[in-house]
Amino acid sequence: MNLSQMQALMPLLILSLTAVVLMIQASIKRDQATAWVITAIGLVLTIWGAIYARDFSQTVTILLKVDSWGLFFSSLMALAALVTLLLSRESFADEGQRKEEYYLLLVLSLLGALVLIQSSHMVSLLLGMELMGVALYVMIAFPEKGELPVEAAIKYLVLSACASVILLYGFALLYAATGELSYAGLGAKAGAAYLQNPLLILAGSGMVISGIGFKLSLVPFHMWTPDVYQGAPTPVTGYLATVSKGAVFVALTRMYLDGQLYQYPSLIDALVVIAIASMLIGNLLALQQNNIKRLLAYSSIAHLGYLIVVLIALTGKGLASDAVTYYLTAYVLTSLAAFAVIARVSGEDATQCQISAYEGLFWRDKVQAICLTVALLSLAGIPLTAGFIGKFYVITVGVQSSLWALLAAVVVGSAIAIYYYLRIIFAMSKVPEDAAEHQAYPGRVLALFLTLLVLVLGSWPEPFINYATSL
Repeated sequence: MNLSQMQALMPLLILSLTAVVLMIQASIKRDQATAWVITAIGLVLTIWGAIYARDFSQTVTILLKVDSWGLFFSSLMALAALVTLLLSRESFADEGQRKEEYYLLLVLSLLGALVLIQSSHMVSLLLGMELMGVALYVMIAFPEKGELPVEAAIKYLVLSACASVILLYGFALLYAATGELSYAGLGAKAGAAYLQNPLLILAGSGMVISGIGFKLSLVPFHMWTPDVYQGAPTPVTGYLATVSKGAVFVALTRMYLDGQLYQYPSLIDALVVIAIASMLIGNLLALQQNNIKRLLAYSSIAHLGYLIVVLIALTGKGLASDAVTYYLTAYVLTSLAAFAVIARVSGEDATQCQISAYEGLFWRDKVQAICLTVALLSLAGIPLTAGFIGKFYVITVGVQSSLWALLAAVVVGSAIAIYYYLRIIFAMSKVPEDAAEHQAYPGRVLALFLTLLVLVLGSWPEPFINYATSL
């Protein structure tokens, strides 16, 4: 590996070095404050490294493809991890000396996410997915108190392991049929291989879709999502909703484009069915939830369905490619803003995650209530928020590609979503019965910063749209 390739891999190298420093620090003297500072510095340097590496974009071996698009999402995921780190400091205040391991796990999971984002080969895809997943299993079960985190971690571990095995076996079948594992090679040879071994291609493709569908919690592979979201610590739930899903979707998009998978009608048909089911079932199930974390879990299923609509419309560079960048960015920032408020208001108390616990929040803490309101309106796609522009992109690319059935599902799903988002806003606006219980929650600066980003992206989107087009 030459110097230019090492410079292209700067974000990965910085994260790897951060992990090594954290392990050395823990072996010398266990101090959570020092570990937190090391992790924060490492994440900030990773964001810098992603910016620096753009001047050295190239293919590094057959496994990784470093380009501006992937580096942008690398910096976005590092920012999400930094927000998670800030939220985790108070959430795990009672966890004693175990916090050093948590910071190391956070760094390792982000390293896996960045490998996923830059992967161009099935081997690096599986490597990144497992590196991220193994660290997440422990992060979900991290708190010492309560049974829900352990239950959620076991469910995620067992089901994720099954999904990984299915994914790996799907890769094996596709390799047996095509002799390729790179995205481009696999896409180029899949058509001819189908004529010779249709069963292998169909079975392998179905297994790969199932494995990736589980990681994205698309219907019908979504059953783990609400239990894991509810049981995991709130900062980790936010991390799952943003970094974990975002990295996998970027990898899926790269596979879809590099392999030119849009040329296979049977694959498109399968994605159409999954997208419609995710949008409708995700939103319908969210209607029945009284726990805000479970509600956002089903909401995330619907939002991934909207993203699949854009994926179906992708045929290369163009409006659909910009739509993926914008929508995923808006979703990540909006989700982080929502979980920043939930982490402060609800903490790790399961009873405080009920929607009823948010009644009167406008009167207890107006700043947190306004931030959560903006985040929910953005998720609903209301004008002047980032979510509105993202939803507008989805509808535009759907019209351009004549995806009428998908557009109908988008409209119906969005209408349902408005109701359950407004339920939370209505609960926050209720006048509390006991004025003596009024209180203010800490940590407003982070929530305000994220909310401001959501509003800026929604009310002045042109600079970011131009930037996304240039990637």
